[in-house]
Amino acid sequence: MATYLYRLGRTAYRRRRLVVALWVVVLALIGAGAATLSGPTSETFSIPGTESQKAVDLLRERMPGAGADAATARVVFTATDGSLTEAARRQAVTAAVQRITKAPQVAQASDPFIRGGVSQDGRTAYTQVAYSVQPGEVTDEARDGLFAAAGAARDAGIGVEFGGTAVEGAPEQSATEIIGLVVAAVVLVITFGSLVAAGFPLLTALLSVMIGIGCIQIATGFINVSSSTPTLALMLGLAVGVDYALFITSRYRHELSLGSDGEQAAGRAVGTAGSAVVFAGLTVVIALAALSVVGIPFLTSMGLAAAGTVAVAVIVALTLLPALFGFAGRRLLGGRIPGLRARDPEGDGGGPTVGQRWARLIVRRRAIAVVLSVLALGLLAVPAADLRLGLPTDATAAPDSTQRRAYDQLTTGFGPGFNGPLLLVVDGSASADPRAAVGEVSRTVAALPGVAAVTTPTFNPAGNTATLSVTPTSGPSDAATEDLVHTIRGQAAAIRAATGASTAITGETAINIDVSEKLSDALLPYLAVVVGLAFVLLVLVFRSILVPLKATAGFLLSVVATFGAVVAVFQWGWLMDVLGVATTGPIVSILPIFLIGVLFGLAMDYEVFLVTRMREEFVHGLEPDDAVVTGFRHGARVVTAAAIIMISVFAGFILSDQAIIQSIGFALSFGVLVDAFVVRMTLVPAVMSLAGRHAWWLPAWLNRLLPDIDVEGKQLIGPPALPEQRAHATAAAGDPTAPHDISATGHHP
Repeated sequence: MATYLYRLGRTAYRRRRLVVALWVVVLALIGAGAATLSGPTSETFSIPGTESQKAVDLLRERMPGAGADAATARVVFTATDGSLTEAARRQAVTAAVQRITKAPQVAQASDPFIRGGVSQDGRTAYTQVAYSVQPGEVTDEARDGLFAAAGAARDAGIGVEFGGTAVEGAPEQSATEIIGLVVAAVVLVITFGSLVAAGFPLLTALLSVMIGIGCIQIATGFINVSSSTPTLALMLGLAVGVDYALFITSRYRHELSLGSDGEQAAGRAVGTAGSAVVFAGLTVVIALAALSVVGIPFLTSMGLAAAGTVAVAVIVALTLLPALFGFAGRRLLGGRIPGLRARDPEGDGGGPTVGQRWARLIVRRRAIAVVLSVLALGLLAVPAADLRLGLPTDATAAPDSTQRRAYDQLTTGFGPGFNGPLLLVVDGSASADPRAAVGEVSRTVAALPGVAAVTTPTFNPAGNTATLSVTPTSGPSDAATEDLVHTIRGQAAAIRAATGASTAITGETAINIDVSEKLSDALLPYLAVVVGLAFVLLVLVFRSILVPLKATAGFLLSVVATFGAVVAVFQWGWLMDVLGVATTGPIVSILPIFLIGVLFGLAMDYEVFLVTRMREEFVHGLEPDDAVVTGFRHGARVVTAAAIIMISVFAGFILSDQAIIQSIGFALSFGVLVDAFVVRMTLVPAVMSLAGRHAWWLPAWLNRLLPDIDVEGKQLIGPPALPEQRAHATAAAGDPTAPHDISATGHHP
């Protein structure tokens, strides 16, 4: 591996003009494709094979006008004094409803005074608006038309608020999201002390993101892509793109400082740090692509899109970056900023570094370090026992948003269940008397505890299929509503036996419940797939059994600690004012499985980079503890800078006004924080020191079977050898008791 990448780095350095030209052409082609082939994103959360989705499919066949998966809106009218039933106000509401029915893409709108949409005190009324398209297809013109039509009621002194899936447009990139990029630039400048060196990682990361998001935009023209996918790809692409380029740039400067010429330094940087980048990137790609095994289309599209963006970041780092080195040459060591010292992030700096002193402390107090790290992560994980999952609704919208005000007003006027009605579908085609069967179903469901009301049934033209709206007494995100869905579904067998009719529950609330349950059920199988594949990959990288086990155990500690922090902030409300969290509630149901995938991949970045340097020093002849300290010294400053950059990029998304992006941004930034600084930079060196030479043990039979991929770059030793490599080789040849340089023989411990 190292040899091939070494050649790739040298070739890209020599053919730099051609490499840059090819990337410019690629960017231009993808930009043109994104501008001409892109389509709308999707807001639909569907899961093939679930009861709610089967009911939607049945309605498409039997009742095409029902629009079970179409966009909907609720327009809520309120009177601060008096009643909406007063003649003038009633006339104003009715006129607004008539104008709504004529708005673009609207299929129908209910009259609150005819369909029971007025509260008992007469102060609140609502109109249910059905659209002819799905949520992601609602145009800005249609949305503005709805606001203008209903807003006319305000002239009569009536309050008007809007909720539902049709109201909120596709998410837009916020200016606050560049905060992480600004912090990344500052960290890079401080790390390198050079604008030139700091600029390369930013440039290549931005190129990776532009290509990745361009490909996503092209994909929207052919497949359904979640509206959150571009934001998540941006988040991950920036983070890993900067980190991967930082690793390679740091190694290149280190090689230059040792006296190598530019081409040789580029080859060695790509051959050594580039090898770590390849396998770190592979773990991220595996973790993200494995989201497709869950079987949820929107999650699959998010995972594959993010994985593709990460893969682009790896390729750019391995090809474009050494080409840019060719243009900069040794100037990458210059370009100093007044007040900052141009430094080699992997060098000694003339004396013991902070990282070296920290590593020595951890090695001396290794048992204490292990105990304290595990205890700290265990305490952070305690709130995770109260984890509740759900999907964003109007209840989780910002308190000052029209969606949240509409939700609160409906709750006050009608009860929380009106914000999340269940759609009961009755298939009476196998019943002798479908209408009688539907009537029996209605009475049975109405008698269940937790049901506030059941509407009269609506039949299809054939008279064999009907829909009923079931209003729970609890809100759409409440556990009681989930219990009611299961209770109604539990009655299906008895209803079929008594009437011959089949029943199914669907609608936005039921679909959200099914999504959450499917994700929960898939969590352990997904974890097994990701950890299993990554374990095999890490065995290949490190030729060890203990190191992959340690890496996996450390990740599990990081992820449960992160779950605990997410629950404490987004569910319990701790520090919500400090972090700008508007509301508390169930954790977004896609977060746990997505966090596992992304955080595992990112955690392995630091594991591979840090431990690869430790192994590199060990195979070059150092004793285990010395290898841990020296490897940590080389990698600590770079990993620290990379972690701060990644944390900053993710933390910038906490300022988003979307609950799903906000919670994912916090979870990833906190997860990287504890994994990088507690697990990788404290627990890892302590465990490696405790294990000693056993850390690199591999059964002889397995050692013979595994290919030698040479991540540590031992095959690159040779003319022109690095000074410390020549010293190791000389010591090993002249002193039989000296540490054995296994690179001379190719054997592994």
